Amino acid sequence: MFDHFEIDELSATPKYRQLMDTVIQSVKAGRLQQGDLMPSINELSFHTDISRLTVEKSYKELRKMGVLEAYPGKGYFVKSVHIQQDYRIFLMFNKLSAHKKIIYDAFVAELGEKASVDFYIYNNDARMFCRILESKGENTYTHYVIIPHFIDGEKAAIQAIDKIPRSRLILLDKILPEITGSYGAVYENFARDIYQALFQVLEALQKFSVLKLVFPENSYYPREIIDGFVSFCESFVFEHKVVHDIRKEKVTPGDVFINLMEDDLFELLERIEYKGLRVGHDIGIISYNETKAKKYIVNGLTTVSTDFAAMGKKAAELVLDNSRRQIENPFHITLRESLK
Repeated sequence: MFDHFEIDELSATPKYRQLMDTVIQSVKAGRLQQGDLMPSINELSFHTDISRLTVEKSYKELRKMGVLEAYPGKGYFVKSVHIQQDYRIFLMFNKLSAHKKIIYDAFVAELGEKASVDFYIYNNDARMFCRILESKGENTYTHYVIIPHFIDGEKAAIQAIDKIPRSRLILLDKILPEITGSYGAVYENFARDIYQALFQVLEALQKFSVLKLVFPENSYYPREIIDGFVSFCESFVFEHKVVHDIRKEKVTPGDVFINLMEDDLFELLERIEYKGLRVGHDIGIISYNETKAKKYIVNGLTTVSTDFAAMGKKAAELVLDNSRRQIENPFHITLRESLK
C-alpha cells in the first residue's frame, strides 16, 4: 500500500498536493479501488516522513473532490474512482521569486482540479534542468510548461527541450528560436517592450542626463533588453550606458538607473542614501518586475513589468484548449515617485 505514495524531494510542489496527486494517479491507474481503506494519517505521516498536518490537509482536499470519504472510528476509504482530471503537467521555472509565484498561482488556479502539477525549480542551472527533465522519463506528462532562462549551458538545455513532442510543449516568458515546429508559448517581446515602456515616460526621462541599464554579465535576462534600450536612447538622443557591475559604477546626479536584479537595486539605494542624494529628484530609478512591495520603497518605485498573472492564466488556457498558439504577453510601465 505505501508504495503508492511517493514524495519527490526535488519538487517545489507543496507536499500535501504531491500526496493528493499520487492518490489520484493510483486511483486512475487502478491500483486503488473503490472501497479500499487508506492508511491512517499517523501511518502515512510516518512512512512518508511528512508532517501529520500535511497528510491531514491532503486527505481533507481529497474529500472535497469526492475521491475519499471518512467514517468515524474506521478511517478514510476510496469513495469514487471517477475522477475528472485530464491533464498531468510538468512545470519548471528558472527560479523562485515574488513574481514567479504570481505566475504559478494564476496557472494552478485556472487549471483547478482538471490537472495535477509537478513543479520544479532549476535555479538557472542548465545541468540541473537536464537532470530533472531526464529523470521524469519520456511521455510521462500531457504537457511540459517551461520557463527557459539559463546562465550557461543553454545548448544542452535546448537539446533536452527539443526532445519534447511539440504538442506537449509550452514555453513561458521566452521563445527559443532553436526550437522549431508548432508549440504553445506565452512570451515577452523584450526589445520592443523596454523601448515602448521608456517612450511612455519620455517626458519624465528628459529631466535627467544619462540613462544607465544595469545588466550583469552573468545574467539570465535576454540580451534583447539591451538592444531595445540602446535603440530607444539613440532614437531620442539620450546619453546612455550599459553597466555590468553596479558596485563599480559612479552614482551622479542626473543619472537614471534601470535595474533588472533586486540585489543591484538595493545596492544602488544604499549608495544613494550614503551620498545624501534624493531618489526621484537627483537620481531616477526604474525597476524590472512589479511586486506589491515596490509601491512602498522610497515612496514608490517606477517599474516595468510583464503581466505575470496573465502569463499564468494564458498558459493554463493553452493546456485546457490543447492549443499551440504563441501569445505575446502584455507589458507595462507604472510611473511612481522614483522617476517623477
